[in-house]
Amino acid sequence: MSVELNHTIVHASDREAMATHLTEILGLPEAQVYGPFRIVELSNQVSLDVVEDRDFRPQHYAFKVSETEFDEIFGRITERGITYWADPFHRQEGRINHNDGGRGVYWESPDGHNLEIITVPYGGG
Repeated sequence: MSVELNHTIVHASDREAMATHLTEILGLPEAQVYGPFRIVELSNQVSLDVVEDRDFRPQHYAFKVSETEFDEIFGRITERGITYWADPFHRQEGRINHNDGGRGVYWESPDGHNLEIITVPYGGG
């Protein structure tokens, strides 16, 4: 059986701001419009379909990136003065983690989604 994630919907109070935040910070192409969505395409054929919605709970989205991409993304986070943490509970502000022999960092989107970049998947695999 071959089951792959194709897309997920990301709720945001301002779909343009959320889509722009994701594409600019992650260094992705501009999000395209499809119906009520702004489609943020990731490199593994998965998309984040951003929809405007005023009633939602922030979610967690993690992105596996290369070491070079980590440096580039982390650079954009720090250049913009975005607060970041080494942990998902936001207790270790201004630090990155080195879990499983890689690097990881968390930050919040404009709507409070907990975003994460990691260079090594959990468990070191």
